[in-house]
Amino acid sequence: MLLVPWLLFNLFAVAALAADLRLFARPARMRTALARTALWIAFATAFASLVFFWQGRQAALEFFTGYILEFSLSVDNLFLFLVIFRFFSVPEAEQQGVLFWGILSAMLMRACFILAGVALLQHVHWIFYFLGGLLVYSGIRLGFAGTHHVDPAANPVVRIVRRLLPVTDSYSDGRFFVSNWQGRAGLYATPLLIVLIVIETTDLLFAVDSIPAVLAVTLNTFIVYTSNVFAILGLRSLYFAVSGLIRLFRFLNAGLAVILVLIGLKMIIASRLPIPTHVTLLAVAVILTISIAASLMFPAKTG
Repeated sequence: MLLVPWLLFNLFAVAALAADLRLFARPARMRTALARTALWIAFATAFASLVFFWQGRQAALEFFTGYILEFSLSVDNLFLFLVIFRFFSVPEAEQQGVLFWGILSAMLMRACFILAGVALLQHVHWIFYFLGGLLVYSGIRLGFAGTHHVDPAANPVVRIVRRLLPVTDSYSDGRFFVSNWQGRAGLYATPLLIVLIVIETTDLLFAVDSIPAVLAVTLNTFIVYTSNVFAILGLRSLYFAVSGLIRLFRFLNAGLAVILVLIGLKMIIASRLPIPTHVTLLAVAVILTISIAASLMFPAKTG
């Protein structure tokens, strides 16, 4: 494993995320959010071109397929973020900071997941069948149950934090901790820390679905990691766009369910019937297009 590309990429990711937070500190309007999301997609496309000249056509195709998979699965994730923010009544001005730190920790967590997953798949072949079955199950569950559900109040990690630290009743200018509250000295957590914990544990659950899906495309750790990171780097912008558009795409969950099942089956039969990456990319693109087009043609009835 070459450390230089990993180091350079992570420096770029952190710098880009910090610049995004500094330039767009205020909550974005939908048009601005969509423009920023398009910019992140352009960055990912440019990186795919770089991979093409560096590692060849196959690696570039694997990167873009992994990116599309992770990006599309992130939409369902963002819907849960919206629910969590509303549950905790998080002010819009403070949602940006939570997403920033949430993305940074997600990058570290997913790097560990990917390295461990690739190591297992390279040495224990039956893991392919287990992860493929997990994806098929996740797709069927999503298809029948609709969107994922989460109860922030029942989160076990949140309960542990509340036992270890006193938590204030109100937010405090985007801070996760305060050293003084209502005239009493000491270390206090703010509700924003609880929100961050819920966001992170929720993302952990989604990583169980999304990372195996990308591992079904390639075992190149750098490609899997960079495609994941590029997808989550645009989450802050995508969140503010999706929060206004999510209800338009009523059939998106059905499309994502079909994609998870197909990727799971691809993983299960890979040893006997390998499916080319370009076929996987085409299938994902067609399914997403059909689900979005159907959503626009047959919108949900209101009232």
